Amino acid sequence: MPGRSGRVDWDHALGPLGAAAGQPDTSPARARASAARRKKASKPQRDRYGHTPLTTAEPLPWRCRRLIIGTGVEGRLPVAPDVIEEAARRGVELVMLPTAEACARLSAADVDETAAVLHVTC
Repeated sequence: MPGRSGRVDWDHALGPLGAAAGQPDTSPARARASAARRKKASKPQRDRYGHTPLTTAEPLPWRCRRLIIGTGVEGRLPVAPDVIEEAARRGVELVMLPTAEACARLSAADVDETAAVLHVTC
């Protein structure tokens, strides 16, 4: 949860993903987190990119000033141009980094200004 600096310790703020703890976590930080990506809408573009890209066809957390996208261990998650264009249109700073670096950025992020999409499977 936010400390005195307004920063979030993301290792502890989000709690367990899924129902492993037996009870849902309803904290404000958890309310903006999603345990699973709904990529079905982006799958038609998979052949074009060699990997299912992140597109605006998916629900993205736009209610922020900064959107950090973790692009996987090797940084292979493609981010479609429509995401970049939509971020610019909305005035959202888009930060695209390999997931480990994205998590490091999140640990120093202001929870009131930052949202994230993290690719964790490859």
